[in-house]
Amino acid sequence: MMDGMTNSDSENVRPVGGGGDGETTVVHLMRHGEVHNPEGVLYGRMPGYHLSELGRQMADRVAEHLAGRDVTHVVASPLDRAQETATPIAKAHGLDLATDERLIEAGNVFEGKTFGVGDGALRKPANWRHLTNPFRPSWGEPYIEQVVRMMAALGAARDAARGHEAVCVSHQLPIWVVRSFVERRRLWHDPRKRQCTLASLTSFTYRGDKIVSVGYSEPAIDLVPVHLRVGAKRTKGGAKGFGA
Repeated sequence: MMDGMTNSDSENVRPVGGGGDGETTVVHLMRHGEVHNPEGVLYGRMPGYHLSELGRQMADRVAEHLAGRDVTHVVASPLDRAQETATPIAKAHGLDLATDERLIEAGNVFEGKTFGVGDGALRKPANWRHLTNPFRPSWGEPYIEQVVRMMAALGAARDAARGHEAVCVSHQLPIWVVRSFVERRRLWHDPRKRQCTLASLTSFTYRGDKIVSVGYSEPAIDLVPVHLRVGAKRTKGGAKGFGA
């Protein structure tokens, strides 16, 4: 599956390596649902950002989608929106919801600021020093550090659900970066082309301790506003698409 493509009807699976010994375990990395963010800020790790009513519908939809799956472990980022997204999934399987700090959103110096076209943080010269290195990136948590913690979180979820399935609710950037690493793509990228829509599932299939394929599905795509889907163009006032 090429960057930026979506498919709302089926799960796209990409092999990432052969071999692997032992039982099969699937770890689903889920992006949380839509957040109530009327000011359109980049909320990052800030507390107090909860799912909107539509976001709760997205969470319920994915819980229904996974109801028949062999899910034995559900874990989420400590942020409110991730916890609220994971709750109906855990409830549907009669499981306690675990929390893993390693699933948290990426750190970002622009937290709490807006990025509307012509009226956001990028107009201020004082912020330009944070934009010097897009490959690291210079404005936030290094991509490779996100990979390290996310791979550890995936491994912990795999171990907790050996031979079954686990669901880990996290955030767009960490999910996309760890998927890029597993699929051997460069970590720096165009944010508009991340294949990680709201309430989507990026599914890592393990054979033993080895990831053998990565799948992607969008169980709630009909609930996702068009301007928040992969490849959508941002317009003035479109900052509500930021924050993941």
